[in-house]
Amino acid sequence: MRNCSDLNSDTQKKQGVLLVNLGTADEATPAAIRRFLKEFLSDKRVVNMTRLIWYPLLNGVILPIRSPKVAKVYQQVWMEEGSPLLVYSKRQAQALQTKLAMPVELGMTYGNPSLQSGVEALMAQGCEEVIILPLYPQYSGTTTAAASDALIRAFKTMPVIPAYRFIRDYHDHPLYIRALAHKVRQYWQQHGQGDYLLCSYHGIPQRLADEGDIYPQHCERTTELLKQELGLSEQQMGMSYQSRFGREAWLQPYTDQTLKNLAQKKLKTLDIISPAFSVDCIETLEEIAIECRDIYQQADGMEYRYIECLNDSDEHIEMMAALATSA
Repeated sequence: MRNCSDLNSDTQKKQGVLLVNLGTADEATPAAIRRFLKEFLSDKRVVNMTRLIWYPLLNGVILPIRSPKVAKVYQQVWMEEGSPLLVYSKRQAQALQTKLAMPVELGMTYGNPSLQSGVEALMAQGCEEVIILPLYPQYSGTTTAAASDALIRAFKTMPVIPAYRFIRDYHDHPLYIRALAHKVRQYWQQHGQGDYLLCSYHGIPQRLADEGDIYPQHCERTTELLKQELGLSEQQMGMSYQSRFGREAWLQPYTDQTLKNLAQKKLKTLDIISPAFSVDCIETLEEIAIECRDIYQQADGMEYRYIECLNDSDEHIEMMAALATSA
């Protein structure tokens, strides 16, 4: 977003890039998980129930029960340098800064490092214009819009804000599709091509899509373009939605039920990838790589293989650089 007076002075402004992701707990402990979940689940973009109903349920039931359980899951995937989401995000920022030769910082919608700290770090390096790149390929009000809301809240506390450009989505960007296809082909070159490729996306409540959220259309478009890029047929590739929470209907088909159905087809090898995630995190490393594998194999499925996220791959960084320089 820029004022009209800025339009002729872009070449004179020093630019920086703020990579944005959802966030993660600072430690794999129940207390740290509780702090993070409370901030995350208090956002109306994430849970838009009436606050008088939601807050007592969140603080009295969900946080006390889920925090210890989630902490155990975090402990299974925690890396030596910290949370996988933060570790891979830092690597992305470092690689992109090298690629662009301009300052790049991280900011998380929830937790640390905050969006405000990321913007202030760029401004401290002399950046007058910030390119905001939320690493959510497919737009959703629960993720991209929530990041925008958090950014505006941060700006309200700052005496001077930079000029900025906000990249809303890149679900059909050619370099994003090519990066996904390269990741799949690279895996197949090392391990052989599977009989079926399932794209599992993080779900949202069906109600939000009914109210106008364009996330499912973006997921469908990404899947179709990736299918074309890989030269696969309808019988070789499909999509589903994971991570549903609560009792209401979410986007379908559900990943767990899809896996059970695929298991009955007696495929020799099933490959699964999560295109909505820019980095590996608890949802991919535990839910998809471990929990979903167990669901598939308990339903008499055969070999199950998880293909990692784009993370800091060269193709992913090239795409980010293209987005930043064309914003």
